[in-house]
Amino acid sequence: MSPLCKLLRPCPVAAGNTTGSPGVGAIMATQDLTAAKFEETIADNDIVLVDFWASWCGPCKSFAPTFESASENHPDVVFAKVDTEAEQQLAAAAQIRSIPTLMAFKKGTLVFNQAGALPAAALEHLVQQVKDLDIDAAVAAQQQASQDKPEQV
Repeated sequence: MSPLCKLLRPCPVAAGNTTGSPGVGAIMATQDLTAAKFEETIADNDIVLVDFWASWCGPCKSFAPTFESASENHPDVVFAKVDTEAEQQLAAAAQIRSIPTLMAFKKGTLVFNQAGALPAAALEHLVQQVKDLDIDAAVAAQQQASQDKPEQV
């Protein structure tokens, strides 16, 4: 299976990155993300926010300064941007249907996925919610719920 097909499944947390801090080589402002670096970036960093955008998209242009400002306010979070025109396969694998679309990952698990530009206060609230999320407990609860669910025939 192509690595891009595994996009929305939890990525393994990189070995040795149990500190909750950004991984080795993490850039503390917005960075461009390509298909070649997508899974590595998600796996090697505790929290990653990904903005899927295009240069012709008006709402994307409006959201860009908000996203950049948030990246400066949260150096412990990786803020990445995917140009959907240049990275069409990645956008397709991520099932991007409209832009901008924002995804948030914590310890390799997708925890937020929404189309539309967020206002600054909503983005700030989202970042704080992701930071506060006990992902291990959430994953355990989700696994337990799926085990408790009766099989459908």
